[in-house]
Amino acid sequence: MTLITSPTNPRISKLHTLHTTRGRKKSGLFLMEGMHLLEALLNADIMPLEVYYQPDLLQRSAKGRALLARLLDTSRPTHLIEVNERVMATLGEVQSSQGVVSVLPLDVLNYAHLRAHRPAARRPVLLILDNLADPGNLGTILRTALATDVDEVLLTANCVDCYNPKVVRSAAGAHVALPIETDVPWTTIAEKVSAHCVKEPRVLLAEAGSTHIYYEEDLRTPFALIIGSEAHGPSAEARSLATLTITIPLANGVESLNVAMATGIILYEVVRQTTTHKEQQNQGTRKGMPLL
Repeated sequence: MTLITSPTNPRISKLHTLHTTRGRKKSGLFLMEGMHLLEALLNADIMPLEVYYQPDLLQRSAKGRALLARLLDTSRPTHLIEVNERVMATLGEVQSSQGVVSVLPLDVLNYAHLRAHRPAARRPVLLILDNLADPGNLGTILRTALATDVDEVLLTANCVDCYNPKVVRSAAGAHVALPIETDVPWTTIAEKVSAHCVKEPRVLLAEAGSTHIYYEEDLRTPFALIIGSEAHGPSAEARSLATLTITIPLANGVESLNVAMATGIILYEVVRQTTTHKEQQNQGTRKGMPLL
């Protein structure tokens, strides 16, 4: 088992390049930092190419000790690289390292594979993210999309890199379970919308100032939801594809909400409507009433 004690070690220097989009594209690799993300990978039977770990940091918590034991039990020795605390501090981006950083190939979280292995369910929302620039916003939206059981997420070409370390960290494991397709051209998006909606494409574009309130729409049947850029709003292509704009009512002169917050509000309205409808169906069945 390898032990690295110098931040200038060639292996560590290579990992530093993975904090940049250029470095990730050149190497075909990206980083996942933290215990929770490594647990998500192991639970999905995905073994990183390499795991850099600091045993003293991991052993400070019961969760860390359990993960270390699991890692030592399931990983081939050549995949495990022990580092000291000084090296670990240079690998991560958070102030207090949890003591583990995983290295994975960009294609390991393959869209088609995740799509094929996801449990079957009725998922009304196809989420389209149009030129989002902030990695924290993108990661938070991905995490919320998984929590609300979005069907899949499509990212247009000018979105921030999906494998940016801050995106990966903010998404908190969504990359491992949620089908995410990147750099999707609008022609392909239109085709996916048609396939998702089956009959007539229904594309809701979130935009401040619309006369249509989000919770007044039927969000139980399949539809696509477009969320536009934080700074510039929806693109011309997004407006062209949209069949209706929707808005979140705001009080006290507030002009807009954070894009991740706004996306979460709309997605959880989908959950509310879907859950309420199921409860009404169940009540009708128990009372011998026709289903809604």
